Amino acid sequence: MSLLRFLGIGASDAAKRGDESDTVRRIASQLERLEPESARYLASFAYVLARLAHADLDIDASETDAIERIVKEVASLEDSEAALVTQIAQSQAKLLGGTENYVVTREFKKISTKEQRGRLLSCLYAVAAADGTISTLEAAEITSIGEELGFTRAEANALRGHYRDKLSEFQSS
Repeated sequence: MSLLRFLGIGASDAAKRGDESDTVRRIASQLERLEPESARYLASFAYVLARLAHADLDIDASETDAIERIVKEVASLEDSEAALVTQIAQSQAKLLGGTENYVVTREFKKISTKEQRGRLLSCLYAVAAADGTISTLEAAEITSIGEELGFTRAEANALRGHYRDKLSEFQSS
């Protein structure tokens, strides 16, 4: 049974087509004022950010704030809308994770340009650095996501240099 049906939310036309994940539909359904394609883009963008924040199994307040700020900026949302999208994305990442991480990231790759994927990759570093340290787990997750988005390891790591002072392996104990 799908999560949407369990929660009593009807399936959209996109859901009936089967070309997007339940996670993306769940988030996008809360963005009624956006065009469906924009809502789908934002939903998958927000989920991938939440995926990264949850990589170390702890999404702290600074990461949540960073995701909200980024989501608000990407889609020109109101504070309450950005908070809702962030909350849903984080709960879905915590609840589903695993295969859903790959499915949503692959979906984002399919509906985005290389420039948009690069922006997401940059935002992943910003979320990871929000608490002052990018853990080894977070850095590895960013590299994995970058590769899933079609970037080479070298391309994914190119942004890493901008956050060198935040990488846990370069911080003094």
